[in-house]
Amino acid sequence: MKKDSQKTSSQTVKKVIIRIKKYWVFLILSIIMATITVASSLYVPILVGNAIDYIIGPSNVNFRLIAQILAEIGVVIGITALSQWIMNICNNKITYHVTRDIRDEAIEKIEHLPLKYIDGHSYGEIVSRVIADVDQFADGLLMGFTQFFSGVMTILGTLGFMLSINVKITLVVVLITPVSFFVASFIAKRTYKMFKLQSETRGEQTALIDEMIGGQKVVSAYCHEEEAVRQFDEINDRLQKYSLNAIFFSSITNPSTRFVNSLVYAGVAVTGAISAIYGRLTVGQLSCFLSYANQYTKPFNEISGVITELQNAIACASRVFELIEEEPEAAEISNAVNLENVDGRVDLNDVEFSYVPDKKLIEDFNLHVKKGQKIAIVGPTGCGKTTIINLLMRFYDVNSGSIDVSGVDIRELTRRSLRAGYGMVLQDTWLKSGTIRENIIMGRPDATDEEIIEAAKAAHSHGFIKRLPNGYDTVIGEDGGSLSQGQKQLLCITRVMLCHPPMLILDEATSSIDTRTEIKIQNAFNKLMEGRTSFIVAHRLSTIQSADVILVMKDGHIIEQGNHEELLAKNGFYKKLYESQFAQ
Repeated sequence: MKKDSQKTSSQTVKKVIIRIKKYWVFLILSIIMATITVASSLYVPILVGNAIDYIIGPSNVNFRLIAQILAEIGVVIGITALSQWIMNICNNKITYHVTRDIRDEAIEKIEHLPLKYIDGHSYGEIVSRVIADVDQFADGLLMGFTQFFSGVMTILGTLGFMLSINVKITLVVVLITPVSFFVASFIAKRTYKMFKLQSETRGEQTALIDEMIGGQKVVSAYCHEEEAVRQFDEINDRLQKYSLNAIFFSSITNPSTRFVNSLVYAGVAVTGAISAIYGRLTVGQLSCFLSYANQYTKPFNEISGVITELQNAIACASRVFELIEEEPEAAEISNAVNLENVDGRVDLNDVEFSYVPDKKLIEDFNLHVKKGQKIAIVGPTGCGKTTIINLLMRFYDVNSGSIDVSGVDIRELTRRSLRAGYGMVLQDTWLKSGTIRENIIMGRPDATDEEIIEAAKAAHSHGFIKRLPNGYDTVIGEDGGSLSQGQKQLLCITRVMLCHPPMLILDEATSSIDTRTEIKIQNAFNKLMEGRTSFIVAHRLSTIQSADVILVMKDGHIIEQGNHEELLAKNGFYKKLYESQFAQ
């Protein structure tokens, strides 16, 4: 397990480095500025040591040379500040460009993920990866650039300067240094696992909160509040445990390295003092050495903190990369063609499909739809009605068999052109944050005001839209905001009315609309469906009595087929469904 986490961590670091390479100009400039910052800050102790050596004794101070040195120190400090400022700008550029790119990759991958991934993961957990985890990664990466490079260069620079002053004392420093590396490495290996668990549990908590807030009415209606709080408390307790463990290991890093650093400083002080007594070192050089010892040990404290943040950042980044590297939906074939001149013929040939490999859903399904036919699909819950719609739209691919549109296998068509050939209204409405107009024109951004109003009147949504504060320019929140479920469904119907697609899919499209409006909508749909192939999924059989063909499904099979009168005459399953809704 330990090897696996180390392997995952190193792989994540490689992926981050690949993305940083894109901004190599900022990276090189940052390293140059870090080098100048370190070199100039390390040059200051030498100047201070020289100034001390010019204080020879009482009434024997060379003020002229000391003034020159102080002026030189001022210039060096100015150079240090400027180079550090430029370095920080470069680090910010790298960090936020990389995190922007990672978020872009994540969103683009979500757009190309197969529907089964979205169906199999909670929305809150996915959101947590794209938002919270990337933010944590950005914090760690920024700290890494700001302190890690300059810290390493400071360590190397101070060693170089100390070697130029006194080799023996420098050896004391070098011999104690590995202890600090060992301590930091020992703690870092245990910290990554804790931060990974913390990040995963945070995503689980976000998912639960998203579910509970999204379904608050249902939670309250079924008095589920206590159970929801209990679930939250359980996750929150785990998050507290993992967070405390992560913070414990990360918090002991700094004191541990400080202890080792104090040993280094004490070793330099004792060895340097003895050398000064025997005249092998001046007081100014000893002062310089002590300053270097302090500067040498300081980066270890900073790097130990950086390592902790980097472990957290890497843990978060690995979760984001897991999302980015998920298998996308099956690629289109290289010579995929656009669906053009749609004649409305749809053929399902020997189709087999299942969501779970060992649990068959649709078997040996055959259907041949002629141009302009209205095909209604009815049957009990779970029989495969909506699954047929998913297959027609190629949200899922068939396990075997084929689906042809206008005589072409849909796997040979581009998904974009296939889906553009359908107008779809689902039972579950979806509206985005924006104006009413923006929601209606999603399928036809170039539509004129006259066309929008005509579609709204046909869908019987024009009346309530005009009563809104700003009419078609009224801004609505996520998923329709304060609009009723029926009004939201009318807007979705208006969206389809505007597009005039060659084929229609209506999945319980009028389930949230009152009976009087439903009759008007049915009349509008009948007009819209004239000459268009239409697939209608319905539970209310009153809405599909005029269909050309009614498919009665059960357990993934078509058990009856015909028009309304023919199916009633068969005295089979359809008649039982019909009588259950219209019993006297």
